[in-house]
Amino acid sequence: MQDLPSCPQCKSEYVYSDGSILICPECAFEFHAEDAKGRVYTDANGNILTDGDTVMVTQDLKVKGASSAIKKGTKVKNIRLVEPEDGIHDISCKIPGFGSMMLKTSVVKKV
Repeated sequence: MQDLPSCPQCKSEYVYSDGSILICPECAFEFHAEDAKGRVYTDANGNILTDGDTVMVTQDLKVKGASSAIKKGTKVKNIRLVEPEDGIHDISCKIPGFGSMMLKTSVVKKV
């Protein structure tokens, strides 16, 4: 029997193949096998990031509309990794003094 991935939408293990696509019988989600592989998020040093990690900003970041920049060394707690809507910013977080922000994984390092 084939070793098929679980459904990325409902996490069901009862996925079956229909030619080149995979189908979940529980939620009727259709996907390709390569879509089910999880994305690995890494920081500027190559460490793997996960939801809830604490990271440190590695460079000064200008913030549009703000009077000051986010300084190098700022700690950001409890990050959330998201699929980037703009293709670039893949960390959703709250930075003290700035509020909700989206950051790139290339400008942070894991603490």
